[in-house]
Amino acid sequence: MARPVKFRRVCNLPKNNRFGPLGKVLNEKNNIVMTVDEYETIRLIDLENYNQEECANQMNIARSTVQGIYIEARKKLAEALVNGATLVIEGGRYHLCDGQENGCGRGCHRGRHGRRFE
Repeated sequence: MARPVKFRRVCNLPKNNRFGPLGKVLNEKNNIVMTVDEYETIRLIDLENYNQEECANQMNIARSTVQGIYIEARKKLAEALVNGATLVIEGGRYHLCDGQENGCGRGCHRGRHGRRFE
């Protein structure tokens, strides 16, 4: 029997969840969908300068899982940029942290500046 998928801890949802080329008629069929947990790995590794082990601890998953998620997220970003497609961030298996969990570290946006992002 396959092991159940573990929910990934995500600190906040993106402020914007749709990105695409300017001046192009949007075609829903050509959207590239990035999951929220893929977005979180890009945010933690590329923006917050986490290594994969730190990202795994933050998201409460294995490092090898982070590596797979990160590779897939980068492919989707590259495809959207190179082909001029619209990138939509939605879905995935995740739980939002409450900003007070143990292990929710320096990359958590919920506790920053005394405000919570929704």
